[in-house]
Amino acid sequence: MADVYYDDINVGDRYSSSVGRTITDMDNIWFTLLTNNNNQIHFNADYTKKYYPGEPFNGRLVVNGMLTIAVVVGLVVEYTSKNGFMLGIDGVKYMHPVFAGDTLYASAEVIEKRESRSKKGFGIIKIKTTGYNQNSEEVIEFTRTFMIPKKESKW
Repeated sequence: MADVYYDDINVGDRYSSSVGRTITDMDNIWFTLLTNNNNQIHFNADYTKKYYPGEPFNGRLVVNGMLTIAVVVGLVVEYTSKNGFMLGIDGVKYMHPVFAGDTLYASAEVIEKRESRSKKGFGIIKIKTTGYNQNSEEVIEFTRTFMIPKKESKW
C-alpha cells in the first residue's frame, strides 16, 4: 500500500484489515512476561483451571489485553498511521475475552481530523477502532489519536 498522509484521510473514511492475526499461547505468554505482568490468568494454565473454570474463560488462559490492543492497532496501521506516530488511546472497552487460537481482525472509522497547532506540516487524526474475532464477535473497541504529516511536509 502507498504511503498515507493527512491529505489522504477524511472524516467518515472506513478501513478494514486485509489480513487477520491468529494469537498463539506463545504470543500471549511471552508478551505478558516481557511486560512484567504477573496476573496468572495470562500464563498459568493450572491457575485458570482452578479459579476460572466456568464461562466465559472455561479454564483457558486469557490473552493479555494490552497484546489485544497492540495487534488490533497493527492491523489497521497500513491504512491510517503508517507515516505517523501515536498521541493516545482513549475509551478502551473489552467486550469479549480473547484466547489462544482466536484470529483477530480490525476495522477503523475516522471520527475527527484537524491540522496540528504545534507542528507545522502535520495533522491530527482520531479514529474509532474495533477488533473482532473469527466469529465476528467484537472483542475490543477504543479511540486512537495520532499525528501524521501532510504530503508537502519535509520531516
